[in-house]
Amino acid sequence: MTQQTLVLLKPDAVERKLSGRIITTLEEAGLTITAIKMLTADKKTLAEHYPSDDKWLGIVGGKTLEDYEASGKDVKAEFGTDNAVEVGKIIKGWLVDFMASGPIVAMVVEGNEAVKNVRRLVGHTLPNKAEPGSIRGRFSCDSPSAANEEKRPVTNLIHASGEVDEAQFEIGLWFPEMVGKKANAA
Repeated sequence: MTQQTLVLLKPDAVERKLSGRIITTLEEAGLTITAIKMLTADKKTLAEHYPSDDKWLGIVGGKTLEDYEASGKDVKAEFGTDNAVEVGKIIKGWLVDFMASGPIVAMVVEGNEAVKNVRRLVGHTLPNKAEPGSIRGRFSCDSPSAANEEKRPVTNLIHASGEVDEAQFEIGLWFPEMVGKKANAA
């Protein structure tokens, strides 16, 4: 089943000159780049890109709470709260600031089950848990503990839409000229 998904190469990937290698990895897997552009993202678009609903914020904040608990650190002392949603809001702010800090490469990637296959190639969101052959496993070793200690998001090189509906929304946000265009049938 042919699908389209959004991929963003984050400022750390661009700064480290990994864009070509990452694009090659996607293409070698049989996926096609159907749209691509380099830009410096504005905070308004980024705030829209990353959800503001309590469910998403709670998941993001919850990961930080788990990391702090596992490492024996006091999340309330560091963040001023131990509420997962409130911590998630802080993390989202770090993420928006980071994503606006330098150029990114935005791409629409198309192919068989593109959403699932791109996520598989990209690897676990946390590079220190990513499979060694995945993009994040090959090119990053960042961890939540290092990121939290430095008051920044985990630098994991790449964003890939997690679900088909999310991909459609994100493509519309980053490539409004493509709204209404469907992937060709397989």
